Amino acid sequence: MNDWAQLYQYNEANTKIIPPAEDEYRVVFFGDSITNNWDLEFYFPQKPYINRGINGQTTPQMLIRFRPDVIALKPCVVVILAGTNDIADNTGLMTAQMIQDNLVSIAELARANKIRVVFSSVLPIHDDADRRSVNRPPEKIKELNEWIKSYCEANNHVYLNYFDEMIDETEMLKKELADDGLHPNSAGYEVMTPLAKKAIEEALKR
Repeated sequence: MNDWAQLYQYNEANTKIIPPAEDEYRVVFFGDSITNNWDLEFYFPQKPYINRGINGQTTPQMLIRFRPDVIALKPCVVVILAGTNDIADNTGLMTAQMIQDNLVSIAELARANKIRVVFSSVLPIHDDADRRSVNRPPEKIKELNEWIKSYCEANNHVYLNYFDEMIDETEMLKKELADDGLHPNSAGYEVMTPLAKKAIEEALKR
């Protein structure tokens, strides 16, 4: 509780980030463990992409640290992947409206600072290795994704749809894409990478 939003996680690293060059299209990937585990240097070689994911985080924590971990780094684009831990109530009970309010506030901060927004869908889950659906009911994931998509359409943000590309015939996460039912493995990130590339390219045109 001394650093609930984990502002010090990247505090030192942020001080070492120099302003982007005039022709640099910097992108910050902002999220929870799914973002934190993503080796951006490997999957996006020679790209000025910065990872600001923190394991277990929820949208209220991300909202608090959006200024130091995104705005201060002066990216052209922010790729936001959030919500699965809110659905699981990682930091206390979260209603759908609470999650939506936090995402709207993050988007408004980005727009006010001329940062283009890519909102990622919440990833699906599977129950093979762990009963993920107990804490992350698939219907709640789908409802949040529907809201994110409609919000993006209404506000000229890019909707990055991982969900539809990662589900099986039962609309659960394909088992080969995550060993623990939640976090993508290398095969999962192989699916996500080209989708993220396309979304970033689209955002840069707006």
